Amino acid sequence: MEQMHEGHDHEHGHDHEHGHDHGQAHGHGGAGRVSWATAARATLHCLTGCAIGEVLGMVIGTALGWGNVPTMVLAIVLAFFFGYALTLRGILASGVGLRTAVRVALAADTLSIAVMELIDNGVIALWPGAMDAHLSDPMFWIVLAIALAAAFVITTPVNKWMIGRGRGHAVVHQYHH
Repeated sequence: MEQMHEGHDHEHGHDHEHGHDHGQAHGHGGAGRVSWATAARATLHCLTGCAIGEVLGMVIGTALGWGNVPTMVLAIVLAFFFGYALTLRGILASGVGLRTAVRVALAADTLSIAVMELIDNGVIALWPGAMDAHLSDPMFWIVLAIALAAAFVITTPVNKWMIGRGRGHAVVHQYHH
């Protein structure tokens, strides 16, 4: 039975989306049974929402003439909003009620988005001149791309660990067909 599950995971590229019990399935093998591809897909999903929120927050903050701190706060808030929104969209499409969908999205994405935002904004804050670069400055986009790439690389093992324990995006897969 274990081998059948492992083959199923590998063949479809993700964990037990066809109704298997996640807690039970992951209790035996832990994180070793979760593929890096699965973790990367979950991370890319979060990264998409984060990137949308980050860029939109920076555009809005810059357009309104805000300083670095309020602009960064807005970008972080919007990153969480869009990260959760992308997950909510998929869960709600499966017919789950809003209250359950919100709980699932919070459980699935909070740690992933938090790590991503910490790394992303940390790189931007520590990169000399990046905080003062304007949207029309190539440095802004280059540092943002490097920061998002670093966030992806560092958050992927976090998501692999969480999925391997039936948390994070493993929770979301219960609600997909």
